[in-house]
Amino acid sequence: MTIRVGIIGCGSIANQRHAPEYTNNPHVELAFVYDPNPDRAARLAERFGAKVADSWEYIVDHPDVDAISDCSTNEMHHVITTRALRAGKHVLCEKPIATTLVGAQSIVLAAAESGTVLMIDHNQRLVAAHEMARALLQSGEVGKVLSFKTNFGHKGPEYWSINASNSTWFFKKDRSALGVAGDLGIHKVDLLRFLLDDEISEVSAYAGALDKKDEQGKAIEVYDNMVCILRTASGAIGTASFSWSYYGDEDNSTILYGEKGVMKIFANPDADIEIIKSSGERKHYKVGAIQTNEYQTNSGVINAFVESIRFQGKPVVTGEDGVRALEIIQAAVESAENGKSVSTLPKHG
Repeated sequence: MTIRVGIIGCGSIANQRHAPEYTNNPHVELAFVYDPNPDRAARLAERFGAKVADSWEYIVDHPDVDAISDCSTNEMHHVITTRALRAGKHVLCEKPIATTLVGAQSIVLAAAESGTVLMIDHNQRLVAAHEMARALLQSGEVGKVLSFKTNFGHKGPEYWSINASNSTWFFKKDRSALGVAGDLGIHKVDLLRFLLDDEISEVSAYAGALDKKDEQGKAIEVYDNMVCILRTASGAIGTASFSWSYYGDEDNSTILYGEKGVMKIFANPDADIEIIKSSGERKHYKVGAIQTNEYQTNSGVINAFVESIRFQGKPVVTGEDGVRALEIIQAAVESAENGKSVSTLPKHG
């Protein structure tokens, strides 16, 4: 079975992860690519042996395309992904699933009614150290998690995005919508749900456009920093920090404080996972580095998506997971704007 794939949106994530990983998968043919910038699409197509489509609609309606990667900008996800699902295509949608809950729900409904695979690219679940950490937590290695802190920060999308400038769409309210919270924060709230096997029930957040300027030298329209206090359904409390102004090394660490000890993930340069037991015993695990903007490794996302299609299985990250992460991040933005804690319990049916 060869799965013919189209990529819509030829920015950095398509160049660095989607296209190379599809090309390396023996069950995939990368058939078409599309981008509003024709030169960008042409470069990706030439590099990976695909054809350039003249519209995204051409790809989603093409009878010989089996699946798409929706790597478009945030405000287009609910349009393109919903249309592709309705056309019977399997879809790997970049995060966030949408910029509004209405848009996200339209995507999930389309997937349910079409019977196709919908996977959301919350890739941190597939990082080997995170998979191992979840297994260790479930085995009771540090006991019940009482508190936690997680961080995700780098020097900003203007260094990572395809045009590498302050004119990046990530800084535009009408396209990004959620700023650093939708870019980095949404990964970490999904990761917490995955690691803890628990729901985030309440959030209180502070946020601001503290440093970034757009191409006109004005403060950007979205938040470039956010710090959250989170409570889970089981009663654990912790913090989550997201930043586009960590101008040294990236920080993608998570620390979990349990009844029997502490688990540090990507917090020690000499160990991907470090466990410090209450007895003083220390355990170190080298599992494999996490992907960074400067250091790209196979994310595992494409392979997981392809396997879900081939074997008609439930994807690692479902549309419902995407909706929950969006609900939490939207609650964080609401809290930052009104100065009050906000419930993150599901608002959809």
